[in-house]
Amino acid sequence: MTDTPTRRPRPSLARLGRLPAWSALVAGTALGGLFGGAYGVLTPPSYTATSYVVAVPTDKATPDAARGFAQAYGRVATQLAVLGDAQVWAGVPVRTLRDSVRAATSPDAPMVAVSATSARPELAVDMANAVSRALTRHAEDTKGSTQVRLVQFSRAVKPGKPASASTPVTTLVGASAGGLLGGLALLARPRRTRRDGGPVPAASVPGPATAADVQR
Repeated sequence: MTDTPTRRPRPSLARLGRLPAWSALVAGTALGGLFGGAYGVLTPPSYTATSYVVAVPTDKATPDAARGFAQAYGRVATQLAVLGDAQVWAGVPVRTLRDSVRAATSPDAPMVAVSATSARPELAVDMANAVSRALTRHAEDTKGSTQVRLVQFSRAVKPGKPASASTPVTTLVGASAGGLLGGLALLARPRRTRRDGGPVPAASVPGPATAADVQR
């Protein structure tokens, strides 16, 4: 009978199998840290400024009504009706305000927080204050029906440091993610079948004459 041909691993897989077990972890960590650091260096820092307005009930309204209307004003703070007026004071288009401004409310307090993010801290302050001003103007126009007013509680101030992650932080995050991927690659790497890394010889099959001798 013809012997079974020996299966040889591909050269690329063989070389990969001869690498040290820790090489995938080191390579993944290094590449991840490199990409994370590059992201931190190339991405401009962003600054966030926040202003606060509070809903105040009139003599004909209750504190619960003020909290309810604060929730409603928080939802309309980023709508076109408010941003259209705010763009005049902020000096930026409505699209920029829509992408940069966020509003948040609390179920326990009749307060609306208006936050704006920009690469320029001064512009973040102007946008936050402009939206808060426009929102209080709209609330004042509907005070007769809602019996609730919006009052400026705190104006936005210039942030002292960026809100985005710093370069060391992005480097650390990238290195951690790269190390995790390297560990997964280590689990999926081909296993060594022999200590010398050579192919496993195929099992020999006895010929007909040998098989006959065994049966005797």
